[in-house]
Amino acid sequence: MVILIAGCSENRKPKYPEKPLGWEKLDTPTKSSLRGLSPLTEKIIWASGSNGTWLRTLDGGLTWDFGIVDGLDSVDFRDIEAIDANIAIVISSGQPAVIYKTNDGGKNWEKKFQGTEFDFYDGMAFHKKRGYVIGDVVDGKWILIETRDEGENWSLLELSPSGPPGGGSFAASGSSILVDNENIWFASAGKNSKIYHSRDNGYTWEVYFAPIIQQEDSHGIFSMTKLGGGVIVAVGGDFQTINENGKNLVISSDQGQTWRSGSGTPPSGYRSGVQYFPRFHWLVTVGPNGTDFSKDGGDNWEKFSNEGFHAVKLDKTSSSLWASGNDGRIARLMH
Repeated sequence: MVILIAGCSENRKPKYPEKPLGWEKLDTPTKSSLRGLSPLTEKIIWASGSNGTWLRTLDGGLTWDFGIVDGLDSVDFRDIEAIDANIAIVISSGQPAVIYKTNDGGKNWEKKFQGTEFDFYDGMAFHKKRGYVIGDVVDGKWILIETRDEGENWSLLELSPSGPPGGGSFAASGSSILVDNENIWFASAGKNSKIYHSRDNGYTWEVYFAPIIQQEDSHGIFSMTKLGGGVIVAVGGDFQTINENGKNLVISSDQGQTWRSGSGTPPSGYRSGVQYFPRFHWLVTVGPNGTDFSKDGGDNWEKFSNEGFHAVKLDKTSSSLWASGNDGRIARLMH
């Protein structure tokens, strides 16, 4: 009897797939470029993008609600944060620099914040009710906007760090900023690609060098993701030479204080989004020439799809992984 029980227990051990099978593309009602992506569950996904577009599905992509945020059909909403099935927040890049929120599933959008004529917003990240938007440097300071009530009210962070003239962060996937408890990290772009880190909700800041490619304005870090245990992985490269894979990945094991390059095969080109999938201990990174994954914490990468995307995000139940891109493209990772 003991032997039989042990045998049954052995058969119940989960069998993890060796690699992702590819992407299952969904039919969406838009051809807009979708850089904003926020999946809540395997069924509820929000997205946003060019031409003022927002989308929401409640049934895993079988049907969609969609429209234009407050009639702003020339605005690119490059990041979105879903709070629940009915509440979401979007930020624009470029002008007008605005933050909008819906409380009724996208039927109505209310403007919650508007920046100056010089502002350019790059990404947004939340931890519980507290959220931050990172914007390019204006008058020698990074623009950081904070909410403490799930996007109802926003204010400029008075103690934002200093930045170089013309400094900015890439608005490629809304993931150049991370928030975890009292920690905020964001990456600067171009010839000054560094990591800025606050341990106390933005009151004090430290700046760290990362050995990513950064000789031109098109170089730098585009996306970051946390793995736990103090490990952060950041990807990027040169968006003008999408197949070049030199110095397009950096890894930190101490909460972003020190960074190193990967020790093995890098992602196969410029990458605009990266996400940790804890279910299988995979990292997945996307770019215009395809998708790579790593199962050893980011040191070695393997390309498994030629499908191009801008952003990749984990749903808030950690059960499914999603990507978005040009031509209204939204897809779910198959495994």
